[in-house]
Amino acid sequence: MRSSIIISFLFVSAFQPVLAQNAYVRLGKQAYMDGDFKSAVKQLERACLIDSTNASSLFMLGYSYYHSDNYAKSVTAFTKVLAITPTDAYAYYYRALAQSHMAKDVQISAADKEKDLYNAIFDYTKAIEINPNDTKIASFYQNRGLTYRDYGLFKLDPNQRSYDKMRGIKALRASIDDLSKVLADNSGRSDISSLIDQVKEKLNGATTRH
Repeated sequence: MRSSIIISFLFVSAFQPVLAQNAYVRLGKQAYMDGDFKSAVKQLERACLIDSTNASSLFMLGYSYYHSDNYAKSVTAFTKVLAITPTDAYAYYYRALAQSHMAKDVQISAADKEKDLYNAIFDYTKAIEINPNDTKIASFYQNRGLTYRDYGLFKLDPNQRSYDKMRGIKALRASIDDLSKVLADNSGRSDISSLIDQVKEKLNGATTRH
């Protein structure tokens, strides 16, 4: 009798963390689906503390961090996803979006801004390489094009110690190429057409400047 009680206790104890994790995942997923990302973060953080190898939970956590404007934690979560599933194009894409937002922080150093922009471009490129026929490929190109533009303008800023005219010009040309791909897919995108004109104007200024 005593042995059966001990075995039952051990059985229940072993499954308690699993049951708790399932509950946190279920609540986190529901909040995630409802767009309540702050609540999703609370539940999914608990789930991932119990099991840090669940790529699905980590992805939802990274996405929820992103939509809660916690970009640094979003990057960390998606980095963990990619350690488990290195061919997840959307993990690269959302990590890139988070890094692009981090680069807009006026309080970060120039070195960190450059690193965030460079890393974002790298991640957008990986997402495109992994899934070039994705239904949202235009968004991949558009956001990489915008980040190329930001990187190009950063490198062309004469007030920056990292000023590099050649890299700046190369980035602006890459921006135009990416945005042109978006426009070719949807010629009615007047916003993209205007962006291309703006980048071309910056490029013209950079190439004619002595």
